[in-house]
Amino acid sequence: MKLLVFKGIKLVKFLEYLNFKVIRVKGSHYRMKHEDGRITTIPVHKKEDIPKGLIRKIIREDLKLEFDKFLELYENYKGLK
Repeated sequence: MKLLVFKGIKLVKFLEYLNFKVIRVKGSHYRMKHEDGRITTIPVHKKEDIPKGLIRKIIREDLKLEFDKFLELYENYKGLK
């Protein structure tokens, strides 16, 4: 499956849907935390997409999700709009 392209703010909104909360904003970086202790930092630059390698790292290491599960959650999220 193809990796999705995200703008920073779009990924922040999706993570909020997954019950992550913004705990700090420093410059253009949003620090987000889940109630189970997972933490990630999302760069939010208005005109730039998040690099694919960074998205993979966030999914695998920060969110601790399998890629297929992430895509399934994102499809459900898009269906709610």
